[in-house]
Amino acid sequence: MDRAGRLVLPKAIRDRLRLSPGDQLILESEDERIILRPDRPQATLKKKRGIWVYHGPQTDVSLSDLIDREREKRLREIAG
Repeated sequence: MDRAGRLVLPKAIRDRLRLSPGDQLILESEDERIILRPDRPQATLKKKRGIWVYHGPQTDVSLSDLIDREREKRLREIAG
């Protein structure tokens, strides 16, 4: 911890958790422990038995558009 109270997460941990600059983290403390975890929205599309299933509020957006958005989002996460 530096004098300003900032912590640096090791690169191996940032990579494993797919963290990027600007990502939000949730901080929890219990007794002498501090827990940090990524604050990520739940995916609206989940694969069940090989089929993409939409989980979320009703929308006027087409399913193929939702799949395209999720695919692009995941490609951006992988590319970093």
